[in-house]
Amino acid sequence: MSKRTYNKPPKSFQDQLQQLKDRNLTVDDDAKALAYLANISYYRLSAYFLPYQQTKDWFDDDTSFKQIIDTYSFDRELRLLVFDCIERIEVAIRTQFIYCMATHYNNSHWQDDKQLFIKPFYNKIGNLVDPFSDFQSIISRAKTARRPEVFIKHYTDQYNKPSNPPSWMCFELLTIGELSHIYRGLKDKDDKKRIAQQFDLHTTVFTSWLHSLTYVRNICAHHSRLWNKDLAVEPTRLLKPVRDWVGTDFNNHNKRMFYFLSLLKYFLTRVNPNNRLKEKLNDLFNKYPNVPIKYMGIPSDGKGNLLNWQEEPLWKNN
Repeated sequence: MSKRTYNKPPKSFQDQLQQLKDRNLTVDDDAKALAYLANISYYRLSAYFLPYQQTKDWFDDDTSFKQIIDTYSFDRELRLLVFDCIERIEVAIRTQFIYCMATHYNNSHWQDDKQLFIKPFYNKIGNLVDPFSDFQSIISRAKTARRPEVFIKHYTDQYNKPSNPPSWMCFELLTIGELSHIYRGLKDKDDKKRIAQQFDLHTTVFTSWLHSLTYVRNICAHHSRLWNKDLAVEPTRLLKPVRDWVGTDFNNHNKRMFYFLSLLKYFLTRVNPNNRLKEKLNDLFNKYPNVPIKYMGIPSDGKGNLLNWQEEPLWKNN
């Protein structure tokens, strides 16, 4: 297909609003709609148009601007909920990672042992993969920063051997993406297994889910859409669960957001057995009853009726 020159001129907020009206969107309050366009932007809101347009660039009858804003607000609150869950899970993974490695090797500074990491290699796109050196560089930058973290400064002021702080300090320097990178970089499969078993997961699934946690966490941090989204980094399906999980119909939708919510629930059941994720989801769904949750990937019975996710073993008890 031949490419074209992009020549669409910018539109004023008033022109943007008129275009929405011309495309069959009901607008009850022009002033309020203009305020939303001025503070959210037409382009960001346009990600929420498609489910309400059976015909391209034409809103289904009775679709209102309020419906679009409600969908946007629903998605925003969903992101905040998901972000909070990921934070709790990340802290638990970080803790178990450090504990399993430090106690198994009886070494507070195990992260400085190059033999525990895979050998450097070049990946398919020609980039060097070297988890050990990457971790050491993060530590070095933290030690030489103009304003180092308090715990790093305390260590370097008080101790000269070993030169690096212990693992439980160094791990506080890692983002969740770097944490995922370091886990994949462990050489011994048994090390990976010990950590993954703390969450009742096989290493392959744990590796994939940690990668997905990183991906969705970044979506949340950049205020991008979760509702009605195919995950570019889809989590591996959990086929042999140790604990309560979802049935086959749900397990086959691992590209969609509800599968990821189930992943969060599985982690949280181990990390915080008294978590209120189910309750919070129900509160969110009830707050925005007109936002179609089917676009999150909740499967149907083939007749348009959503399956009852709350009766799945994972979700049933709490």
